Amino acid sequence: MYIRAYPCSSVVKILILAKQFYIFFAMEIPLLDLKGQYNLIREEIREALARLYERQEFILGVEVEGFERELANYIKVDYATGVASGSDALLIALMVLGIERGDDVVTTPYTFFATAGAIWRVGARPVFVDIEPETYNINPQLIKRAITSRTKAILPVHLFGLCANMRDINHIAQQYGLKVIEDAAQALGSQYLFDPTSPDTFKYAGTMGDMGCFSFFPSKNLGGFGDGGMLVTHHQRFAYSARCLRVHGSNSKYYHAMVGINSRLDALQAVVLRIKLKYLDNWTRKRRENARFYNQALKNIGDLILPCPDRENNHIYNQYILRTQERDGLRRYLTEKKIGTAIYYPLPLHLQGCFKDLGYREGSFPEAEQAARETLALPIYPELTLEQKEYIVSTIKEYFNNKSP
Repeated sequence: MYIRAYPCSSVVKILILAKQFYIFFAMEIPLLDLKGQYNLIREEIREALARLYERQEFILGVEVEGFERELANYIKVDYATGVASGSDALLIALMVLGIERGDDVVTTPYTFFATAGAIWRVGARPVFVDIEPETYNINPQLIKRAITSRTKAILPVHLFGLCANMRDINHIAQQYGLKVIEDAAQALGSQYLFDPTSPDTFKYAGTMGDMGCFSFFPSKNLGGFGDGGMLVTHHQRFAYSARCLRVHGSNSKYYHAMVGINSRLDALQAVVLRIKLKYLDNWTRKRRENARFYNQALKNIGDLILPCPDRENNHIYNQYILRTQERDGLRRYLTEKKIGTAIYYPLPLHLQGCFKDLGYREGSFPEAEQAARETLALPIYPELTLEQKEYIVSTIKEYFNNKSP
C-alpha cells in the first residue's frame, strides 16, 4: 500500500483546516446538556427506578423520606419537607408563616415569576425593592424604606447561585419583627459567610432564615426528571405545618386540622434526586472551574461585565451571567454560531401586566430594569469540554473585535 508523505507543515495545515471544519459544521453547544449528565449516571438511575417499580410505591414513602433526610444533612438543617415544585415550596412557606390577605412581603423585582406569584396567591402584596448591580440580589440598604405596618416578611432570592446579603437582611428582620423566607431555588449548595469574624460560620443557602425553598426543576444544578421542590427549616413547628399543608392540611388521613393543598414530592423524583445528590459537590466544582475559565478568558473584552467575585460567598453558578450593552447583538451572533444562551429575565416583575395594579412604572427600579436589558447567560454545565469553552470565548471575542472601529 502506498502512503504519500506530506511535509510536516502541510500536515499541520491539514489538521488546522480539519479542526476549523469541525468547529464550523459540527460544533453545537446547548445552554444546558442534560443528556450528557444522564449518560454518566444512566445505569445507576435505571437500576434504582427498577427497584421502585417493583415496590410500586410512588407517593411520598421511603424514597422521599430518605431524600429529605439526606438533603437536610447536606445543607445542615434540621427539617426538610419534599413538595411538588419550588413554586409550591414558596407558597407553603408563606402559608406556614401565616402570611395572608392584607399583608406585605418585601422582595425583589428581578427574579423568576414564582417568587412574587406565591405572595400574590396567598392574597398578600409583593413590595419590590431594587437590586445590587453587582450581585443582582435584593439591596438590603433599600429594604427599610419599603417596610410599613403591613409588612410581615422579607423574601430574598439567592439569584443565579449567589447568596444575598443575609447578615443585613436578618438584622433588619429582627429589628422590625419580620419573618424571612429564602428563595434558594437556584442556590442549592451555595454558602455565605454569616459571621465575618469567624471563618467557620459559612451557612448554606436556605438555612439562614425562618424557612428556605428549593426547586428541582430539571435545569437546576440538582434537577429531577420533572418538577419537584423542598422546604427546609430549623423550626419543628414550621416543619410540622408544612408536612400537613402539603397533603390538604392533614396529619392523619381524612382528618384535617387546616386547609392545605396537594403538593407532594413523588418517589420517582426522589429516586433520581438521591442519586444526583451524591454527585453534586463534584458538579459544583466543575461549574466553578468553568466560571474561572470564563472570568480569566473574557476579562477586558469590550464592555463585558463578568460575575462579581465570590467575596463572602461560595457561588455555585447555577447560571453564568455576563452583561453588556451589546447583549442582543451578541446573543444573535452566538446563536448564529450555534451557541445556546438565555436571558434571565427580560421583563422585571414590577412591569409585568398582572402586577400593574401595584402602581409601579418604568423607572421605579432602575438597576433591575438595566439588568433585564443587559444580562446574558452562557453555558456553564459541568460536562462542558475545554474545546467547547474555547469556542464560546473565541466567538465572543470575535464579535467584539468585529465591533471595533
